[in-house]
Amino acid sequence: MPLRALAFVAGAWLLQQQAALPGPLWIYLLPVAGFAITLWSRAGDVRTRRVVALLWLPWFSVAGFLIAASWAHVRLADTLPVQWEGRDVRIRGVIAEMPRENAAGTVRFAFDVEAVATPSAHVPARISLNWYAPSPSSPPRPALAPGQRWQLTVRVRRPHAVANPHGPDLEQWLLEHGIRAVGYVRAQDQRLLDPAVSAPRYRLERMRAAARERITSTLAGLPSAGVLAALAIGDQQSISGEQWTLFTRTGVNHLMSISGLHITMLSGLAFALSVRIWSRCPRCARSLSAQRAAAAIGLAVAVAYALLAGFGVPARRTVLMLSVVALALWRGRPVRGR
Repeated sequence: MPLRALAFVAGAWLLQQQAALPGPLWIYLLPVAGFAITLWSRAGDVRTRRVVALLWLPWFSVAGFLIAASWAHVRLADTLPVQWEGRDVRIRGVIAEMPRENAAGTVRFAFDVEAVATPSAHVPARISLNWYAPSPSSPPRPALAPGQRWQLTVRVRRPHAVANPHGPDLEQWLLEHGIRAVGYVRAQDQRLLDPAVSAPRYRLERMRAAARERITSTLAGLPSAGVLAALAIGDQQSISGEQWTLFTRTGVNHLMSISGLHITMLSGLAFALSVRIWSRCPRCARSLSAQRAAAAIGLAVAVAYALLAGFGVPARRTVLMLSVVALALWRGRPVRGR
C-alpha cells in the first residue's frame, strides 16, 4: 500500500512538471486501463497474474497523473473571457470572506458570483474585488461584512503575477483559493440586497469577523492586537509590516500562522482536562469511559478551532490526523507517540 501511494503521488508530481495539460480525452484512458488490467488478471494463468501484479504499480502512477490532470481541467475551465477584461459588468453575489482594509483605505474581499446581469458576459464563480476609498466629494463607503449579498458593477481581469523569484507567487495563491479573476468595484449601481445570507460558510465568516472586531476594539492601539487576531482566527493581515519584519528577522514568523502545532496543543489541552473532569464524575464514567469522552471532546475542539481559523490546508491536515488518533482511542487501540 505505501508503494502504491508513492506511485500515485509520483504521477501527480509528474503532471506539475509539464508545460501544458494533456487533452481531456487522455483522462478516459484511466478507467479503460484499470478495467483491462482487472480482466487480464482474472482470465490469465499464474504467470500472467504475476505480470499484472507488476503493472499495478505504474498504473497507480498513471492514475495520479490523469486524476490530477482532470482536476486541473475542472479548476481552469472557469475563466474570464478575454473580451470582458476591463469592461463594466453588472453582477450579483455574496461577500465570501472577511473584508480587509489597507492603509490607503482600500477594502479587498473575495466575492462569490451568483448571477451576471450583463447580457452575454461571463464572470468566474469566485473573484477578488477592491473597493477603493471614496473621494471627498463622493458619498461614504458602506460598511462591508461577510455574507452580504450585493449587486455591483465591476471591472475584472484575469489574474497575473509579477515574475519575481524572491517574492510570493500571487497567481498560484489565487488559483489555490479558487479565485479566477481580480478587479474593482465601480461607483455606479451599488445595491445591498441582503445584509446576512444564512448559508453556513457565511455564518462562520461573520463569526470570524465579529471575533476580529472584538479583538481590535478591545486592544485598540496595542501592537499585540494583530498578533492575537492572527493566532485566534488566522487573520495575518492584521499584523503590521514592522511586526512582520521583526518576526522574520528573529525567525518566528512561521509561528504567526495557525498550523498543526496550535491546533494539536489546544486539542491536547482539551483532552487532558476532559479526562480529569470526566473521571471525577461517577455517573459519566459509568455511561462512557473518560478516554472515549476526552477523544471526542478533543476532536471537537480541534475542528472548531480549525473552522474559526479559516480551515486552510494545514488545519485540514491536522484535523485529519487527529481524527485518526481519536478513532483509535475510541476503539481502544494502542496509540504511541514518537
